[in-house]
Amino acid sequence: MRFGTNAEVIEYINSLKDYQGYVQFSDRPIEDIYTTPSSISVDAKGGFVYEAHFCNNVESITIKQINDVWIGSNTNIKDIKDEDMTTYFAYEKNVKMAQIWQEESDDMCEGMLVKKLKKVVFAGFVGGEK
Repeated sequence: MRFGTNAEVIEYINSLKDYQGYVQFSDRPIEDIYTTPSSISVDAKGGFVYEAHFCNNVESITIKQINDVWIGSNTNIKDIKDEDMTTYFAYEKNVKMAQIWQEESDDMCEGMLVKKLKKVVFAGFVGGEK
């Protein structure tokens, strides 16, 4: 996904239903946090979306502002195993992250297939707040 304006990003974010996640705006601390699956409703209040992360237990959505555009990516996390999930404390919440591994041939291992970490994406909030 690619967005050309902040208004397009906010329109897309506000179209999300039954997601958990958060939005970091350029002009304020993270305050737009959705810890339970819900419809998302954000207002720029003068700032622009710097980054946003959402999850519905099937897909993870990441949006980042890079120079004059916003780049979004969707990652299927439905089949991620529990051992590939990591939980840590951030923004006064327990955040779950999914590690995406892919098998590749590795010259350092005589061409054998080894799992390599490709990316880590937001996978929701767990266990409530601390």
